[in-house]
Amino acid sequence: MKLSCIVPSGVGSSRAAALALAAIVPLALAGCAAGPSEAASDGGLREVTVVLDWTPNTNHSGLYLAQSEGWFEEEGLDVEIVEPGETSGLQLVAAGQADFAYSVAEGLVPARAAGADVVSVATVIEHNTSSLISLSEDGITRPKDLEGKRYGSYESDLEKALISKLVECDGGDPAKVEFTPLVSDDFRIGLTEDQFDTAWVFDAWDTIRLGEVDGLDVDTIAFRDHFDCIPDWYTPLVATSQKLLDEDPDVARGFLAALSRGYEEAAADPDRAAQVLLAAAPELDPELVSASARWLGPQYASGDWGTQRAEVWDEFVAFLEEEGLTEPGFDTDAAWTDEYLPDSDAKGSEEQASDGTGSDGAGSVEPGESRP
Repeated sequence: MKLSCIVPSGVGSSRAAALALAAIVPLALAGCAAGPSEAASDGGLREVTVVLDWTPNTNHSGLYLAQSEGWFEEEGLDVEIVEPGETSGLQLVAAGQADFAYSVAEGLVPARAAGADVVSVATVIEHNTSSLISLSEDGITRPKDLEGKRYGSYESDLEKALISKLVECDGGDPAKVEFTPLVSDDFRIGLTEDQFDTAWVFDAWDTIRLGEVDGLDVDTIAFRDHFDCIPDWYTPLVATSQKLLDEDPDVARGFLAALSRGYEEAAADPDRAAQVLLAAAPELDPELVSASARWLGPQYASGDWGTQRAEVWDEFVAFLEEEGLTEPGFDTDAAWTDEYLPDSDAKGSEEQASDGTGSDGAGSVEPGESRP
């Protein structure tokens, strides 16, 4: 196995994993095997390893579709998909133990600030699909309603800053919100057994699971309805290393070309996307996967899949700096690039002509219009 340091992950939450990753500073990987395989497989294909951000779910549908349809092979790539273990995908990419990783902006920024060689090369979903979920009987329909309520917390500084900002923008007092540590990531148990009043979830998974599959009467406060108050940001995204981009750019272009086809197909045919994901991960709930795939279809992109926007990155990093969550002076332009997406040269030329902006020396191209 190429990645001897990876151990299949156990129970937990993708949100918990993301917030935990944001707290990681050193990216030491003592004891791991030497760098990612650059050897060709028996079929002459370049071996590529992709590390997920969590167990397989509909955020990964395009990846599994591209693999199932043979589109990576058409690009000369033999792709291995690996679930994360105690070592995150970003850590593995930075240490040369993986080629690509699914991650989140709130993980990539502190990783780069600590010196990790990781770069975002595509966003999976155009806008943030996070929400605060609660039982309808609790009457939490706007941020101000969180006053006097218990928020089920992962105990992250970013989390507290975002929730406090939402309440403040709505005219509420953040000091009146009780942050209660989550006992587990089973939100159904947490809500129905009165462990907390609200928690941070992803609409494409937990909101559908609780509301449509489990039949609970729930309300949500969608982050995307409050981007005038808090920033939008990319979650999930696809990252690689600058080293790979510099030394093997055709691998990045080929991988992203196939991956783009996968997500375009997932958007066009969500039932097919669900079928392929369930074949790869039969332990998943078919009802949840099917509903989630249909909900996510139009969310992946309103234009070209994967493209990122400079203003989204800039506003998110500015928020982190304002809240003291990262040191001032973070090089945002170097943290992402659209240069390796299909037709990126044409898109970049059109955008530069329309808005007068250009690529910075780190390879960051002004994008089309996307963001998770």
